[in-house]
Amino acid sequence: MMNEAGKSDRPVVPGKSPNKAGRPAAEEMEGSGLAKGSSLEQNASRTPSRNDASSALERVRQAAKQDKTMRFTALLHHIYNPEMLRAAYLGLKREAAAGVDGETWRHYGEALEENLQDLSHRLKRGAYRAKPVRRVFIPKADGRQRPLGVPALEDKIVQRAAVEVLNAIYETDFLGFSYGFRPGRSQHNALDALYTGLLTRKVNWVLDLDIKGFFDAISHEWLVKFIEHRIADRRVVRLIQKWLNAGVLEDGKRIRVEEGTPQGGSASPLLANIYLHYVFDLWVQAWRRKQAQGELIVVRFADDIVVGFQSEDDADRFRAELSERMRKFSLELHPEKTRLLEFGPFAIRNRQRRGEGKPETFDFLGFTHICVKKRSNGRFTVLRQTIRKRLQAKLNAVKAELQRRMHLSIPEQGKWLAAVVRGHIRYYGVPMNQPALYLFRYRVGRLWHRTLSRRSQNGRVRWDRMRRLVARWLPPAVVCHPYPLRRMGVIT
Repeated sequence: MMNEAGKSDRPVVPGKSPNKAGRPAAEEMEGSGLAKGSSLEQNASRTPSRNDASSALERVRQAAKQDKTMRFTALLHHIYNPEMLRAAYLGLKREAAAGVDGETWRHYGEALEENLQDLSHRLKRGAYRAKPVRRVFIPKADGRQRPLGVPALEDKIVQRAAVEVLNAIYETDFLGFSYGFRPGRSQHNALDALYTGLLTRKVNWVLDLDIKGFFDAISHEWLVKFIEHRIADRRVVRLIQKWLNAGVLEDGKRIRVEEGTPQGGSASPLLANIYLHYVFDLWVQAWRRKQAQGELIVVRFADDIVVGFQSEDDADRFRAELSERMRKFSLELHPEKTRLLEFGPFAIRNRQRRGEGKPETFDFLGFTHICVKKRSNGRFTVLRQTIRKRLQAKLNAVKAELQRRMHLSIPEQGKWLAAVVRGHIRYYGVPMNQPALYLFRYRVGRLWHRTLSRRSQNGRVRWDRMRRLVARWLPPAVVCHPYPLRRMGVIT
């Protein structure tokens, strides 16, 4: 990395560990070097096709993998390839909200080939201009509002194409404990890695990290410096700067932003991962190797980070040094939400001996993680339960939507509720979380009963009929994910 004077401030990074992208584990971390100065030219055929595009990206991927110091000098032609733009367009959500230009996916597709050719030519000659994102707010589980940015349709297309190209490079650099918004990785991969690390490694303390306003605090200057470690194509760097400097449109007024990247665009997750890769991932890898006295595990999903320590002294030193490093790159650990808690196989016994009650819990990716002992053999395990606020917030949303759909037919209501319950169970259906699944399904049934009773001319709907409707339409509350140790055993 570079310090404020532009001089090298980069840690020496070890070679790659055995963990691959398809082998997620909390305790394994992939190594990578930083780009220095070599270059690579990639030539596409004069009549580009989908096969040309995929084979060209594969050559980029192999070059990035073989030479960790390579800086890529010719990438823009991959982005403005009409086949790449078409694939990006087809990958967008059909019913997504329109940006400031009011352009919808379906309307743009009515003259798709002409529009894509025009977009390709503008990108090629540098005439493409990014539009400001339209800012909207969505409610969070804690009652606050989360700001989201809705880019214009063509900005979505170009960002998605650029991410596809840049992923070919950065997926060879990103480390094994990084899971957020990466191809082939999901929240459950991160949850499995954390569970496995807590059960198989010597973890006695957990540091639950929260970066204050991360997406709004990203320094544009530092982000560009980080990108230039690998990307020497100035046209691609300027393209990214156009998105960063486009600003937001709020209440009809355009607001220019000097820092941050709006959540909601296709490029934002990748840019966030690049930022934290240099600010956090490489640093924690070097810290673990050089300074940790005991074992250390890391799981990061975007800006949600959990670090496990064997030693409390390690945890205290890590937190202090990380706070200093975050400040250097315009970030700040949230003083109230960042917590160090005793957690692990000895936490229950140690806290009982000191008269401090049960171990504290922490939340990660929608689940509350709890220290418990198995009833069968008394061994330590981690109980993962749906966060209560998340469950209640989802029920409140179902209630509001049911009121809006009150006068639809029962089959129409039933199909919608079935999709809601099925999606909830698919995400939260982890072992030992059955009580929360049963509760959610039961409460949805009660809300449906109340809605049907309010519109009935004969008073309340009888419960025997309601039970038949619930059995007919609402999927059963079943565990659909295996135990993490079993799943990771299959993966590895």
